[in-house]
Amino acid sequence: MRSAAFFDLDKTILAKSSSFAFARPFYKEGLIGRADVIRSAYAQFVFLASGADHDQMETMRAYMSQLVTGWDVLKVKGIVGDTLDEVVDPMVYQEAVDLIDEHKALGRDVIIISSSGTDIVEPIGERLGADLAIGTQVAIEDGAYTGEILFYAYGEGKAEAMRSLAEERGYDLTASYAYSDSQTDLPMLEAVGHPVAVNPDSELRRIATERGWPVVDFARPVAMREQRTRRSAVAAGAGVALASVALGLTWYARRRGAGGRI
Repeated sequence: MRSAAFFDLDKTILAKSSSFAFARPFYKEGLIGRADVIRSAYAQFVFLASGADHDQMETMRAYMSQLVTGWDVLKVKGIVGDTLDEVVDPMVYQEAVDLIDEHKALGRDVIIISSSGTDIVEPIGERLGADLAIGTQVAIEDGAYTGEILFYAYGEGKAEAMRSLAEERGYDLTASYAYSDSQTDLPMLEAVGHPVAVNPDSELRRIATERGWPVVDFARPVAMREQRTRRSAVAAGAGVALASVALGLTWYARRRGAGGRI
């Protein structure tokens, strides 16, 4: 059976919160107000200082639902696409990039799974050469977000996605790896045979130490655009195209396409 490597995004691959990192470009384009920028900055500080617990993640869920209601989907995708390299430059951990390359060299699929929205997670996953990127799904009607969250990529939801993906693609989870920084991702880490705590919050560090899980600390952020240039050069040299984000996962596709929603 095949194996895979599952990566959380924020504080695992990226040095900041991917969602809150886009507060300024969203403000500039009129999607959010000044109060939302300030709130996002504060949430970013709390997230980086102590990690997010269950209550904070649920608060973020409600905030995300309320905030994006009515946003034009194509406008959001355009903003993310135009500012992605600038916003996350530099915030990609070199150690994470090296791990991704190592797993791919060993024949493992690399899956990024994050509570941030798909319109942010998928382009980042593509830049990093991931085989699949899974994010929180918000319903869409008439080209705009309704605010209804169809799938929240958090906690047990991540583990559910991993088990469904393993069943569909034939992954052996006992031979697979998972990387995360937060104790809220315990279900994700417990779903595989090789869990790794990355830049863990205090609770996850304690649990990892008790259970004998590897604990690693990443500290070398690098530019996203450098990684994109390097991967483009490698792909061109090999005469193949860059790996795109594949959305073949059955349950995920259902959520993205149910009733004309994504």
